[in-house]
Parts: sequence; C-alpha cells; structure tokens
Amino acid sequence: MVDSSKLDDLAKRLADMVPEQISGRAREVRDDMERNFRGLLAGAVERMDLVSREEFEAQRELLRRTEEKLVALADRLAALEGDGPQA
Repeated sequence: MVDSSKLDDLAKRLADMVPEQISGRAREVRDDMERNFRGLLAGAVERMDLVSREEFEAQRELLRRTEEKLVALADRLAALEGDGPQA
C-alpha cells in the first residue's frame, strides 16, 4: 500500500501549482482542489491493486521454494523412470 503521507504531499504540491489569482477565495479554492486531488490519487492507487514490498518479497520466496520442489520432483520422477536426473 502506498504511504498516505506521500499522497497528501503530492496532492498539496498539485494544489500549490494553481495560480493564486484564481479568485478572491484563492486559499479556499486551493484547499478544495487539494482535497479533490487527494481523493483522485487515492482512488487511482487503489484501482492499481498494488501490494506492499513485504508481500511481494514473501510471494517471490514462495515461488522460489516451489520451483526448487518442482525440480526435485522432476529429478525424482526421472530417476524412478530410469532416465536419470534432469539438467
């Protein structure tokens, strides 16, 4: 999951890019835009279906172990069939 403080910072930076001379209510407009940007960014990140680095690493390790087991099973099957180990 993406750190919400990073989304908040990006939303603030986007809102700060809005010229101050938009209207007499510049600060109010920029605050509204910042909230809207924050919501849009959070929604976009959520739709990306991201995973944390920890979850990614755990899945990578699981895949590595599974591949090792598959190779061992293939070697064992080959030995049982009399073909010798696979390279």
